[in-house]
Amino acid sequence: MTAHLFVYGTLMSHIGHPMHDVLARGAERLGEAFVQGRLYDLGRYPGLVLSAAADDRVVGEVYRLRDDGVLLALDDYEGCGPDAAEPTEYVRRVATVTVAGGGTIYAWAYLYNRDASARSPIASGRYVPRPAG
Repeated sequence: MTAHLFVYGTLMSHIGHPMHDVLARGAERLGEAFVQGRLYDLGRYPGLVLSAAADDRVVGEVYRLRDDGVLLALDDYEGCGPDAAEPTEYVRRVATVTVAGGGTIYAWAYLYNRDASARSPIASGRYVPRPAG
């Protein structure tokens, strides 16, 4: 099992979502990182689809997991826990992550598990939450 998690949306440290507190209690933030993929606007949150295209890059953060239990809580939050109805909106899979400063690691990532063709891509590859309202 991999000991790292890549996050790119509501779980990032600067977003301020309460579930980030769960992540922070069970993991150590290592810094900025990216995966080769495309980011899609799903409304209140984004979705990541891995890609083979060299120009496709999604920016996020990578964490070293200290407690496997944090993944169970995050699986529930992402709607892909053991009790979730199939097909789930997200699946947790291992992805190749490039860390700031170079080098790659394998990390868990929550991938969008639906057809993204009708969704708007986020060209920058960086999630910016919409203003409330």
